[in-house]
Amino acid sequence: MTFAAPAAETLALRALTWLVGNDELLPIFLGSTGADEAQLRASAGDAEFLLSVLDFLMMDDAWIVAFCDASAVPYDQPMQARAALAGESGMHWT
Repeated sequence: MTFAAPAAETLALRALTWLVGNDELLPIFLGSTGADEAQLRASAGDAEFLLSVLDFLMMDDAWIVAFCDASAVPYDQPMQARAALAGESGMHWT
């Protein structure tokens, strides 16, 4: 499946929702981003913030597997959604 930006944002929002409900990972995410819960709500519609959610989840294979299993999402879709959200700015040839 190739992601268009709206579908990528939807998947990233699902990931954010899953992350907010994860009592173990949410504090790690908040600590790594410096955000608080109010900023989470305010930034939920921001593509760059949603990109950071997907980047965070992709730091650990176990986190991706847990999200995908809980959300019935194929394991490759978070990376595809991340690429769609990043657009050309996310392409690195090195």
